[in-house]
Amino acid sequence: MAETEEYDLAMISKLIHIISILLVAEALLCPSLLHAASWEGKVVGISDGDTIKVLKDGKQVKIRLAAIDCPEKGQPYGQKAKQFTADMVAGKTVKVWQTDTDRYGRIVGFVFVDAKSLNKELLSAGLAWHYKKYSRDPELAKLEFEARSAKRGLWAEPDPVAPWEWRRKKRS
Repeated sequence: MAETEEYDLAMISKLIHIISILLVAEALLCPSLLHAASWEGKVVGISDGDTIKVLKDGKQVKIRLAAIDCPEKGQPYGQKAKQFTADMVAGKTVKVWQTDTDRYGRIVGFVFVDAKSLNKELLSAGLAWHYKKYSRDPELAKLEFEARSAKRGLWAEPDPVAPWEWRRKKRS
């Protein structure tokens, strides 16, 4: 009997250790989610590929997808990114993991629908850049790299222009 109790305690101790390691790993791989507040709401509008409108407590709020940047409306693939986002979330209830508020008052966060991350799906489809200025998430970098390597979406273009560069050129 004493052997099984020792075995059970050893097993429980190992499980606790493994769970602790997994939680630390998750925080390291996606630190922005560590301090995220989450809530659910219905998507009522699509502004562009990386900005949507969601009902929160009966009010429309703009959500800017964290860690990615989709082509602008006037850029190649801008409309495709917007359509992809609409197809994935329009009219659906989504979970928003709020990580910040930007200078325009928009909520910045990760959006999930049917257990899928809209942010990650846009990267995988080749319809967004990993916004490395604001994110060091290695999983997101890998998704962009894979889309580039496979020439999916905007990566099929000979010389795609990052949205932040496009906006800067448009201003000057």
